[in-house]
Amino acid sequence: MEVTLGNSAELIAQAHAIRHQVFVVEQNIPQQLDLDGLDTEAVHVVVTDAGSLVATARLLQRDKSCAVMARIAVLKQYRGAGVAKRVINALLSHATKIGLTVIEIHAHAYLRDYYQHFGFHYVKDVEVVGEHPLIEMHYCLNH
Repeated sequence: MEVTLGNSAELIAQAHAIRHQVFVVEQNIPQQLDLDGLDTEAVHVVVTDAGSLVATARLLQRDKSCAVMARIAVLKQYRGAGVAKRVINALLSHATKIGLTVIEIHAHAYLRDYYQHFGFHYVKDVEVVGEHPLIEMHYCLNH
């Protein structure tokens, strides 16, 4: 599997294709909630397997020390194979390289334990998107 990081138009289009399948088709989240107009400002990671799209996520910097990791999506047939871990670790590594100190995520509530294994800590319940309750979690980077 190949992990690519960047914000080219091609990479964003690949990210959109994965997110559409996962969020809109599978999770019934309205497309306008996913396409918030911030993708060109974010760094995206896209995972491919022999040219096939597999997974994506983005990191949107808020200020010089904080960013939001979001839009984490793995196509159904690749789940359970450690792909999300590669996506998250790629963005955490990038965040460290550019000097960020805090990463925020709004995760599905049922994934709380999963993100805690990476070192994220629960902050609060935030909202319900579609039928999915979300929680805010933070990760503190040590430099």
